[in-house]
Amino acid sequence: MSDPTQFEFLKNIDCDIQFNAPIGNMTYFEIGGHADTLATPKSVAGLQELLRLCHKHDLPIHILGKGANLLVDDTGVDGVVISLLHDCFKTTAFDEQSGNHNLHCMAGADLSKTIMQTARDGMHGLESLAGIPATIGGGIRMNAGGKYGSISDNLTSVHCLSSKGELVVYNIDELEFSYRHSNIIEPLILSGTFALTSEDPEVVRERVKDIFAWKKSMQPLADTSAGCAFKNPVDENGQRISAGKLIDQSGLKGTSKGGASVSQQHANFITTSKGATAQDVISVMNTIEKKVFDYTGITLQREVVVWSRCEVSTT
Repeated sequence: MSDPTQFEFLKNIDCDIQFNAPIGNMTYFEIGGHADTLATPKSVAGLQELLRLCHKHDLPIHILGKGANLLVDDTGVDGVVISLLHDCFKTTAFDEQSGNHNLHCMAGADLSKTIMQTARDGMHGLESLAGIPATIGGGIRMNAGGKYGSISDNLTSVHCLSSKGELVVYNIDELEFSYRHSNIIEPLILSGTFALTSEDPEVVRERVKDIFAWKKSMQPLADTSAGCAFKNPVDENGQRISAGKLIDQSGLKGTSKGGASVSQQHANFITTSKGATAQDVISVMNTIEKKVFDYTGITLQREVVVWSRCEVSTT
C-alpha cells in the first residue's frame, strides 16, 4: 500500500475517505485486494473537487460501480477508487414537464431497482435489461445489454465529468454505442436520461418476469460470479457468435484453478468458491483464451475488467 499521508489533501473535501479499503469484497466475485484510497463523495461538488485534486496531483482514478463485471487483483489497486454509493448519486426522477416521460437517473442508481420501479409505474423502455446487475453509470459505460436490447436503446442524453471535474453533456446523436462499448472518453458518467413510454403495468411486469425466467434457466445466477467473462466475438463472416459456445466446444466446462472454475451450466461464466483468489480467476481466464484460440483461431476479449496496480480503469 502507498503511504496514506500522500492523500492528506483529500481530507478537507466533501467526501468520505478510507485508506487500505477492502474493495475486493465490494465486487460480485467477493475476492481480491484493497484500494490504497477509497473516496465516497457526498455531493456533486465534492465529486468535482475530488476529480480536480486527483488531476492536479497526477493520481490514477478508478470508478467503482456495482462491481458486477470487476475483478480486483490480489495485490490491490493504487491511486483513488471513487464510489458513488452516497444517496445523492442514486436518485431517479421523471421530468413530468417534458410530456414524454423522460427519466433522469444518477449514475449510482441501481439498474435492477430502476427497472422494477418503472415496471410498477407502467413505463416501457428499460425492461429489456432485466437481470443485468449494474449501476446506471456502469451500464451506460459498457452499453450493457443482452438478447433483448441494450441500455442505449432509450438513452437520450448523458452527463459526464472530465478528469478536471468539468461538466460535459452529450445528446445521444453525439455518441456512438456498439456491442459492450461506448465512445465516452470522460472518466466519470454522472447521469443519464431515458425516454420511456406508458404501457399497462401488468404487461411490463410480465415482460420483466419472462426475461428473468429465461436468464435463470440459462445462467448460474445462484453462484458467485461476475457474469459473462468474455465478449461474444465476431466470426469470419462478420456474425457475432457465442463465447460460451466456443468455450464449451473447446472442452473447457468444469476447468478449474484453486477456487475458480468454468461453470457447467454456462461456459462463459467463471464461478468461485470459498478460498478462491483473484489470481485463480485470472489463471482460468488465461487458460480459456489460450485453448479457445488453439481450437478455433478466435481471440476472445474479456468482458470482466481486471484492476491491478499501476493501471487506470473504470467499470
